[in-house]
Amino acid sequence: MKTEMDFEELMDEAYGLPNGPAKLGMLEEAARVADVNGMEEEAYEARSEIVETATFCGYPMKALIAFSWQLGKFDQQPEEYDEETLMWSYKWILGKMPDFPEISREKILELLEDFGRRFKSYGYSERSYWYYRFRIFMDFGELEEAGRSYDRFRTMDRDFMSDCEACEQDEIMRYFLLKGDDEKVLEAAQPILKGRMSCAEIPHLTLSEILMPLYRLGRTAEADKHQTKGYRLIKGQNDFVQSFAEQMDYLTRTNPAKGIDVLEETLVFAADHEDPYAKMLFYARAASLLRRWVEESPEYRLRLPASFPYEGDPGDLLKLADYFAEHAQTAAAKFDQRNGNHHVSSLIE
Repeated sequence: MKTEMDFEELMDEAYGLPNGPAKLGMLEEAARVADVNGMEEEAYEARSEIVETATFCGYPMKALIAFSWQLGKFDQQPEEYDEETLMWSYKWILGKMPDFPEISREKILELLEDFGRRFKSYGYSERSYWYYRFRIFMDFGELEEAGRSYDRFRTMDRDFMSDCEACEQDEIMRYFLLKGDDEKVLEAAQPILKGRMSCAEIPHLTLSEILMPLYRLGRTAEADKHQTKGYRLIKGQNDFVQSFAEQMDYLTRTNPAKGIDVLEETLVFAADHEDPYAKMLFYARAASLLRRWVEESPEYRLRLPASFPYEGDPGDLLKLADYFAEHAQTAAAKFDQRNGNHHVSSLIE
């Protein structure tokens, strides 16, 4: 049986690795060792790291499972653990929960309120509660309710538990994008595009999000520059599947050959991705891209990953497009059923 020494060695090795599957696997093994040896504090430490690593390297379901264990343990012995670290993890989890249609609207709102009560009890600013309420109602497609939360969180003071300014600004961009106000999207993007706001994921996300607003406004030369830079920042990283979808959406209209390159390079990440919302968008954009590409290169055979579960002919691009579209439409229907509207389906039409 592996011992406490094995746990420390696994954690040390994990800390030395970049975020990714190797680090996540090391942390999961450390948690297992802690569990079988009855090392509760160590098991909590390992899962805290799992939540962060899984959240930011494309494994949100693993993060959800680890956090659920953490929260239960914390509530049993709150004096034994640090609430600040737990509350940061809680924010990450709230941001990911709406991406899973099997998690009910009622459960998400229940956890949002639980999060708000905990934040208030620890004396933190209520800005984070209203900010995550803003994000969640955007995910539900309830933009009026999102707008009310937007108005509230913008008036509240920031504190050390607030999300970074760059992430908040990116979500404000998303709000105006959902409202169909391309001019406002680009106005909100300016602090990021000018380098005044940045973080580990910004401007990476932003540069793909602004492509279609720029396209619709006829600013394709500007969009082309952002597309090239944006793809360079996210290439080879499986936490940016939705950004790959946004890249393909733009390239379908402006440079489908380049879009096919993006599809072939990133499909391996989308196919194995744990986030059904990002995967849905990727598959929807892949379907549109293939239907466009067959007009220019009807004899083309798409290079599929060896692990991709498609048994048809990759040279029949229209059938392959139908395969992607069917997956996307099925996923969208599940989101619509959960949300009680047709918001998500409208995003892939």
